[in-house]
Amino acid sequence: MQMSRLHKLYESWEDNPDVGFVVMKGNGNAFCAGADIVSVRDMIKKGNIEGSKEVFRKVYSFAYLLHAYLKPNVAILDGVTMGGGAAISIPGTFRIATNKTVYATPETLIGLHPDAGASFHLSRLPGYLGEYLGLTGDRLNGVETLACGLATHYSHSTKVKEIEECLKNLVTDDPSVIETSLEKYTDFDFPDNNSVLKRREMVDKCFSHDSVEEIIEALESEAAKTHDGWCESALKKLKYASPLSLKISLRSIREGRFQTLDQCLISEFRLTSRAMSCKISSDFCEGVRARMVDKDFTPKWGPPSLAHVPQDMVDHYFSHLSPLEPELDLPTKQREAFT
Repeated sequence: MQMSRLHKLYESWEDNPDVGFVVMKGNGNAFCAGADIVSVRDMIKKGNIEGSKEVFRKVYSFAYLLHAYLKPNVAILDGVTMGGGAAISIPGTFRIATNKTVYATPETLIGLHPDAGASFHLSRLPGYLGEYLGLTGDRLNGVETLACGLATHYSHSTKVKEIEECLKNLVTDDPSVIETSLEKYTDFDFPDNNSVLKRREMVDKCFSHDSVEEIIEALESEAAKTHDGWCESALKKLKYASPLSLKISLRSIREGRFQTLDQCLISEFRLTSRAMSCKISSDFCEGVRARMVDKDFTPKWGPPSLAHVPQDMVDHYFSHLSPLEPELDLPTKQREAFT
């Protein structure tokens, strides 16, 4: 409901000559932690499969609108920015990260895949950083999001109210004027020595492989040679995640490198539809149960290991939906996404 309302509001503002640009911010300590996946799981458990798919259809459609938006859009990422929250902020003309920003795409940890355009954004990050973030669900702070290009500006959280006040008093539809105004509040900082961005060579060495099995093997080899805690941490995250989700996510990000945004969204919707239907695997429901409902953090994945995930299962997830399941319909003829 909220996503539909946002979609309608954004469309109305785009047509309103009195609106020069739009500012998006969170309410409270987070920008947006994503969709209410516990409610989506409840829908599935009650047999409302189509309702669960509709939730994601609305998120993906709104993400596309934001990418194609004709007016400048400013997202203030002062807090948790995960999953769907990342999806509706990264398309912004300006993305302001702060010291409170926590960016992540943790979907593999709940039996899903980085979605709502994530395969497009992650695949375009430097080197194989996107594969690392998408598979492990690891977090970036505000400085790191700026350094890798996910954010366009970085300011300390104490300046957010000043930034809001400045933007509120700005009467313009010119991005360069907004840019000049935001630059007044820019802080300069650098990722610390523990940042994954300082390990780009290791990330590329391990996550450039063609399969999840090879990625894990490379990490294990590096861990044995170097006793590097970062390798151990990455391995722990990969071994917790859904094996099926890992294989699907790696393929999704790799294919995303050669796809347009709309192609990425359509492909991701197919993957999500299969996950919601639970006909092949119930990993989504199980992942949400283990992490968000019972919080025992001991999911029983099906298939239980990478060795038990056949190639034809992965292929089926990426195949076209049946005639009875409508594909994601995006207004590509009316508006083209700015990417």
